[in-house]
Amino acid sequence: MARSTTKKTKRSRGHRNPSSRKKSRPCTDFNRNYSLYIRRVLKEVDPQRSISTGTLNIMNSMINSIFERISTQAYNLMSYRNRCTLTHGDIQKAMYMLFPGKRAKYAVTFGSEAVQRYVHSKNHFPA
Repeated sequence: MARSTTKKTKRSRGHRNPSSRKKSRPCTDFNRNYSLYIRRVLKEVDPQRSISTGTLNIMNSMINSIFERISTQAYNLMSYRNRCTLTHGDIQKAMYMLFPGKRAKYAVTFGSEAVQRYVHSKNHFPA
C-alpha cells in the first residue's frame, strides 16, 4: 500500500479550537485548607490527642484570616515604597506591625529558621 501524501494537521486533544476553551476568571475568594498540616503538628506535639472537625474548621479559617492580613499589610508596605517586588523584609515588617511584641519576634525568628531549613534541605538533596 502506498502512503498518503496529504499533510496531517496537528490538533490539541480536548478542544478543536482555542476559542472553545473555558475562560479562566480570576479567583477572588481562594482559601487554602490547612487541615492536614494542623493534624500533623498536633500528632507531633501529642500523639494521643485528636481534633474535631468543627475545631479544625475554626483553626483553618483563623490561619487563612491571619495569612490574608499579613499579605495585605505586606502588599501595602510594598506599594508605599513604590516597589514591584515583595521581599522578606516587607513580610517581617508586616508581622511587627500586626502582632504585639514578643509574638512578632518569635514569628519572624521561627519563620526565618524554617526558610533556612528548607533551603538547606534543598541544597543537600538535589532533584
